[in-house]
Parts: sequence; C-alpha cells; structure tokens
Amino acid sequence: MHEETPRVELTPAAADLLRRLRATHGPLMFHQSGGCCDGSAPMCYPDGEFRTGGSDVLLAELQVDGVPEPVTFWMARSQYEVWSHTRLIVDVVAGRGSGFSLEAPEGVRFLTRSRVVGA
Repeated sequence: MHEETPRVELTPAAADLLRRLRATHGPLMFHQSGGCCDGSAPMCYPDGEFRTGGSDVLLAELQVDGVPEPVTFWMARSQYEVWSHTRLIVDVVAGRGSGFSLEAPEGVRFLTRSRVVGA
C-alpha cells in the first residue's frame, strides 16, 4: 500500500508553539494568503477568526499531540496554484512576524519551507 506524503507538516518547534498557543487562545487555524511581506507567511488565528471562502483551499487538518482538535491549514487558491507541486513544512524562527498572527508577542514567527513533492 502506498502512503501519500502529507501536503503540510509541522516541525517539532512549530508543534510545540501550537500547543502553547492553544492553551492560551483555544482552537487554532492557519491561513497563508500569498500577499507580499507577511502575507507570504502562514498566519495563525483562533479557529474561525479568519473567514475563508471560495478563494481558499483547505490543505490539511494537522494533528498535534496535546491539541484535542485538528489545526486547519488554509491557503489562498491563487497561491496554491503556484505551490501545488510542493510539500509545505511549517517551522518557527526568531523574529517578529505580523501583529495579526498569534505568535507575534512570543518573539518568534511561523515560516513555511517547501520541498518539491517526490523530491
């Protein structure tokens, strides 16, 4: 049986940060818009705070140990069309990201790395 490679995965550092954010903010979601600057980074929100619609694609429902519900990962359809051949790896790096993303006060920011599917 062939196991499909996940479209989105988390580094251990990203999973750890999600556990801490979940304890403070409740259920979580990601959205990556593809805009310039911070828009090209995954933004973390309380689940449902960012309204998704027909211009967005649900790429994953991430299972995180210690988080009771999946963390959804949405991407703007226009960006997905460019990145559809990649596997996304959500990581955490030092530095300030957008003030709208929940991790901003922590002195870190989420970052998406990519790897070509099949590579």
